[in-house]
Amino acid sequence: MRLHVGCAMWTHARWQGRFLPHPLPPGERLRAYASWCNAVEGNTTFYATPARGTVESWARQVSPDFRFVVKLPKSITHERRLTGIDDELRSFLDAIEPLGPRVHALWIQLPGSFGPTDLGALAGFLRRLPSSYRYAVEVRHRAFFDDPPPLERVLTGAGAEWVPFDTTTLFRSPPTSDAERDAWTKKPRLPRRSPALTDRPIVRYLGRDDTARTVEGWQHWVETVAGWLREGRSPTVFVHTPDNADAPMLARRFHDDVRARLPGIEPLPEPEPVEPLTLF
Repeated sequence: MRLHVGCAMWTHARWQGRFLPHPLPPGERLRAYASWCNAVEGNTTFYATPARGTVESWARQVSPDFRFVVKLPKSITHERRLTGIDDELRSFLDAIEPLGPRVHALWIQLPGSFGPTDLGALAGFLRRLPSSYRYAVEVRHRAFFDDPPPLERVLTGAGAEWVPFDTTTLFRSPPTSDAERDAWTKKPRLPRRSPALTDRPIVRYLGRDDTARTVEGWQHWVETVAGWLREGRSPTVFVHTPDNADAPMLARRFHDDVRARLPGIEPLPEPEPVEPLTLF
């Protein structure tokens, strides 16, 4: 039994010398991160399709059972809104092909303006996608949460998952740090949604910069994820905080909390030793 956990990225300035060795060449950072977590969000692909050689480097650094949830480029999801995108999609799929089985799902994050009237475009897009990948859709229009069945039918028909981005802990009380104040202006304020549509649910959880509040807020997901594992599902959970300074440690702590309920879960790898940063 395995639970996959990870962060929004595999490198961060505030991780250097704490979670990741420093200095560390770019071609080794993912390998070091993978000693902490066994999954990662592929957010960088949202901004530009990577060079195939770059993706080959990613694949070399992690084992085949490491999970990437790779976000489709914004040119497909936000600019063209899933229509007229054959060339962009072909280029993207060619670029990520070296990841092979490491691609757990292709992540279709849709803009807040993409609402129920656009479901036909989503259904048509999902029908055209190659069956060699799994798909996960994140929506940010409030109407989908007020009336879930129409979207659920489209996703279920395509074997795709609905990815919740749970920001309820962030918005439970006023921000107390600059990073939290910035997150308040940028993150979606939507109800928490828990049902899984497939055997591979994916959760994105956003806590606070205060660890105690983050841990308190994820208790719902600890119980939910433990239930999924008991049902034979294979979940992936990504832990965020506004500043992400302690995200690798928090992801492992979430894993520990679930494992305390289900001791049969396979442990995470031991993190690589890190020498403390020095001035000289």
